[in-house]
Amino acid sequence: MTTPVMELRGVHVRLPVRGGNPLRRDVVHALTGADLAIARGETVGIVGESGCGKSTLAKVLVGLTRPTEGTVLFEGDDLGALKSRERSARLGASVGMVFQDPATALNRRLPVRAILRDPLDVHRRGAPAERDARVRELMSLVGLPPHLAEALPGQLSGGQRQRVAIARALALEPSLLVADEPTSALDVSVRAQILNLMLDLKDRLGLSMVFVSHDIQTVRRMSDRVVTMYLGRIVEDAPAAVVARGGTRHPYTRALLSATPSLLDPMEPIRLDGPVPSAVHPPSGCPFRTRCWRATDECGAAMPGFTPAGDAGHAHRCLHPVTDPSDLALSPVSQEIP
Repeated sequence: MTTPVMELRGVHVRLPVRGGNPLRRDVVHALTGADLAIARGETVGIVGESGCGKSTLAKVLVGLTRPTEGTVLFEGDDLGALKSRERSARLGASVGMVFQDPATALNRRLPVRAILRDPLDVHRRGAPAERDARVRELMSLVGLPPHLAEALPGQLSGGQRQRVAIARALALEPSLLVADEPTSALDVSVRAQILNLMLDLKDRLGLSMVFVSHDIQTVRRMSDRVVTMYLGRIVEDAPAAVVARGGTRHPYTRALLSATPSLLDPMEPIRLDGPVPSAVHPPSGCPFRTRCWRATDECGAAMPGFTPAGDAGHAHRCLHPVTDPSDLALSPVSQEIP
């Protein structure tokens, strides 16, 4: 087997709670025991509700957040064993990130040409003339006309700004691209254009990609694998083809699918009891048990381990997985997923 581009092993991220009682020192369990491997040329989709840990996971992958516990491997090397400057240089040159809102991710005082050249200057890639040529190449790569090189971000449309952000992320020819909700701040009319651009770039450049979104229908179309997160934990990892044909097993993944139904594959809405539990004081056992219609007392004893992935590469963490339409029977009093 080839070495994954990026691998997480037992990664935890615990963040201090701002304010409150200084003597208690409460922490947010933003990420708990995350295991994830991203193969070369693979797109892994990360899906879940707001606050489930998707963005924290993305920030760990690009080095913006350091794990409280666990190991992060890049191309087989333990990043935790590197000095801070070495780690930043390694990830900065090899991992690109596209943020949610290009309006805030781009320096509004710099023209497009300077924004795209900045990574090349910081990492001292090539001579000045070569850097200028690379800027022109990047603009062509993402479909931006040359005359926009001197435009400021405020003079661009939302779709054009996101194309600039994508071009900047690709400036140093990274092996991994992390996209954190890259279309959520865009008009519906341009979302498809940006998604198609990212798919095209992935194929043309041979990129590995992590695509983060709350929209599971978009994720399954963009990805080779779909990873479902709930309250800081990975609860299911399934091939996109399995998700497309309704073969997911974790009740939470089924609920997400029903919350964003496809016109071609309609599903009955699944309603969930109760609010999302606190990430400061998560429930014992399976964190989803407080909203799950299939939960039993056994679910509160301990977090179940992953089922063996098998030949299909499908694994989930649930004692009572959904395997039959009758398993979707709901309780009479319920609340729709937000």
